[in-house]
Amino acid sequence: MNIPMQTVSFLTSRGLKLATAESCTGGQIASYLASVPGSGACLDVGFVSYSPSGKIGFLGVKEATMEAYGLTSEAVAREMAEGALCQEGCCADVAVSNTGLADAAPEGGPPAGTQCFAWSFRTRTGELLTFTETRLFPGDRNDVRSAAALYALSRIEHYFDQLPRAQREQSRRISP
Repeated sequence: MNIPMQTVSFLTSRGLKLATAESCTGGQIASYLASVPGSGACLDVGFVSYSPSGKIGFLGVKEATMEAYGLTSEAVAREMAEGALCQEGCCADVAVSNTGLADAAPEGGPPAGTQCFAWSFRTRTGELLTFTETRLFPGDRNDVRSAAALYALSRIEHYFDQLPRAQREQSRRISP
C-alpha cells in the first residue's frame, strides 16, 4: 500500500489542497506527498516549526496552550493545523499537523514515540472542523518520524469521511 500515492489520488479526486504543519516529522509529511508525481495539484504549503517560538509566530499557537498542555499534546497539534489554514496565502482546504517525541523524553514527559496529530478541514461555510489523535510508535528516532508522517497522511480520507457527522453534531451544539 503506497500511502503517499493514495493520498494524492484522494485529494486530487476531490479537488482538495493540503497544508502541513510539522514539528517532530520535520517536513517529512510534505516530502512524502511531494515524492508522488502530480502532487502539485494537491500540496499547497508546508510549515516546519520545531521551536515554541516558531509555533507561536508562524502558526498562531498560544503560549498558554503550550504551558497548559505541553508541546506534545493534541491541543498544540490542533492549534498548529488550524493556524496553518488561517495563514495569509494558504489556499488549502485541509491541514494536517504533528508534534511529538521521536526519542528520549524529558523527565516526567510522555514516552518516546508519542505523536500528537490534528486534521483540520475548512468547510464550505468557512468554519474549521478539527480531529485529533495521539499515537505511540515504536523504533528509533527516524522510524518514529517516518511512521508518524505516513500515519498522518493515511488518516486524511478517514477524517474527511467523518465531516458530515461532525458538521451535524456541531450544528446541534450551536442551535438553541
